Amino acid sequence: MARHVTHAVQSSTLGDVLERILDKGIVIAGDIKIKLVDIELLTIQIRLMIASVDKAREMGIDWWVRNPDLCRSAGDDARDREIETLKAQVQGLEAKLNV
Repeated sequence: MARHVTHAVQSSTLGDVLERILDKGIVIAGDIKIKLVDIELLTIQIRLMIASVDKAREMGIDWWVRNPDLCRSAGDDARDREIETLKAQVQGLEAKLNV
């Protein structure tokens, strides 16, 4: 019985593959469990998603916009409210001391 080997007619460059992955997205998931005598000691769940920023936003993922470690303007509203609250408290304390 003769075996036929099929070859790809089209070739893809690394750029083509990367463009396709970023356009469609890819998810890699895995679990690591450490057990000793049927007692689970440790579970680590690893989830990795690779996609373009546009694709991620299309899926509703934009956590980097709200993370103050990654975006300078993230958290400014909360920080401003906290500063105003502290200013009001200081003014209240100063008013009590000056009575």
